[in-house]
Amino acid sequence: MGREVIVIGDKVLVKPEEENSKTPSGLYLPQGVAQKEEVAGGYVVNVGPGYPTAEPLADSEPWSSGGGTRTGLRYVPLQAQKGDFVIFLRSNAVEVEIDGGTYQIVPHSAILLIIRDKLPLP
Repeated sequence: MGREVIVIGDKVLVKPEEENSKTPSGLYLPQGVAQKEEVAGGYVVNVGPGYPTAEPLADSEPWSSGGGTRTGLRYVPLQAQKGDFVIFLRSNAVEVEIDGGTYQIVPHSAILLIIRDKLPLP
């Protein structure tokens, strides 16, 4: 991508894997059959900051009436990371085109499985 893409909240930007028009046994499938599948897979390109939560009150305990002030938002990070392969519910995804490429915006809650390469131990 030629531009910076900022993903909001608990969303994940996924580059879907290429649709295979041929079955493992060699039969050719009609166009659009893969789009009727309930799940899809692809590689994570970018992730949002996570689930927003309120920052705890500053200068006092939350249950006291001392009038503490909120300092802002905090985010609970997502499990998905750039480079992960994910399986997600296709019905929850939104297809977008960015710089000529097709991507899916997927809510983190629609991701069913994450496959991440393990780093070799030193």
